[in-house]
Amino acid sequence: MEPQNREQSTALSEGASNGSNGEGKQPSSVLAPTEAPPRDRRKKPRIRETPPTPPPPPRLDDYEPLIGKAELDELRFLAQALHGKTVKMVNSTAVGGGVAEILNRLTPLLTELEVATHWDVITGGNDFFEVTKAFHNALHGGAYQLTNEAREIFLLHNEQNRARMRFDEDVIILHDPQPAALIKSKTDNHQRWIWRCHIDLSNPHPEVWGFLRPLVEQHDAAIFSSQAFARQLSIPQYLFYPCIDPLSEKNKQLDASFIQQVCDDFGIDRSRPILTQISRFDRLKDPLGVIQAYQLAKKYADCQLVLAGGSATDDPEGAVVLAEVMQAAGDDPDIIVLNLPPWSGLEINALQSASTIIIQKSLKEGFGLTVTEALWKGKPTIGSAVGGIPNQVIHKLTGALVHSVEGCAYQIRYLLTHPEFAEQLGKNGREHVKENFLITSNVKRWLLLFQIMMGIARQ
Repeated sequence: MEPQNREQSTALSEGASNGSNGEGKQPSSVLAPTEAPPRDRRKKPRIRETPPTPPPPPRLDDYEPLIGKAELDELRFLAQALHGKTVKMVNSTAVGGGVAEILNRLTPLLTELEVATHWDVITGGNDFFEVTKAFHNALHGGAYQLTNEAREIFLLHNEQNRARMRFDEDVIILHDPQPAALIKSKTDNHQRWIWRCHIDLSNPHPEVWGFLRPLVEQHDAAIFSSQAFARQLSIPQYLFYPCIDPLSEKNKQLDASFIQQVCDDFGIDRSRPILTQISRFDRLKDPLGVIQAYQLAKKYADCQLVLAGGSATDDPEGAVVLAEVMQAAGDDPDIIVLNLPPWSGLEINALQSASTIIIQKSLKEGFGLTVTEALWKGKPTIGSAVGGIPNQVIHKLTGALVHSVEGCAYQIRYLLTHPEFAEQLGKNGREHVKENFLITSNVKRWLLLFQIMMGIARQ
């Protein structure tokens, strides 16, 4: 919804450089500075060190209360034409990051629909993942010097994985650049190979993209997460939004007592506003910029900042960025930095559920499933206008889009002083996710694409 009155609409737009998002001007008079009460030094957070026994994955029928029987019946109808077909999903990590989370849920649901789906993870040494991380940053537009050694390392590890893997399925989907050279195993003309790109390719490094593009074009199709990411290719391209599972530990409804316990364990004061960014410790997620925005906003409104995340197994830079974040946080007792293990879905859920505002201030972003999670929990969300975030955060309707540290700080102050408007953004955001970004919608897209790729037409 639009702001409830003219004052709100005007205030949210005030301070905008070039007329939008509160960037560049002084804050309005309603945001007078406040004196924060003195705080004790934050206590050491209690983090669960051993993984719990994971619950069994949900069954299709478990989603009926959320999406209705008609939607489930449609999935079963679409799957009938694919009974007996087989699918392989391949990516570079089993834990950490949105791709692994999606595959962990997508695979059993497709299999339950009698489309047998297997998930395989490529392996590699530190040299391989250092190269693929550099490729990742370069494809997001970062500076990089592509060397022959990097090319050789990338191709060598892909070749080693090809030697140990079998590709007997009807459809093979390779996720992101890391396994792209496995396409050299394509020999059967009846097979269909798909490259699923989850990252922002709107401005890729020309040398790196020039190296990968011939591999991509050997596939039968490519899938991107936003229209802006599509490239000029000789193969068909499709748009798939990523998704969340509303029944996963990270997204299901939690008891209030558990949420409080997690906040107590992490030293978070629920009597004061809580700003939260959930993301792996990666420079592209701009955790230092989030700290700067918090520091600006705190001059006008008392608040705490939670930066929580971890590292994917295919990301060697995480420890370095975490150290930078700890240094930037300094001795501020109201900045809580949490390096969480991969099995912390419930804790992340609790942090998001307890938050007053959730932030995703990425410099580059593929889609940003942490944004989807925040919106699903009905939280007012501030996101950078990059990558797939604007597909989710519709400015002044489902959240607030920003372009700078100053703009982020302004929106924090505005939402803290306009709680009714913030609440309405949260309600709109949850409905937006329900309509577009749940895993059942993703399953439907895959079933339709499999039918197209295999030339199956229902009578």
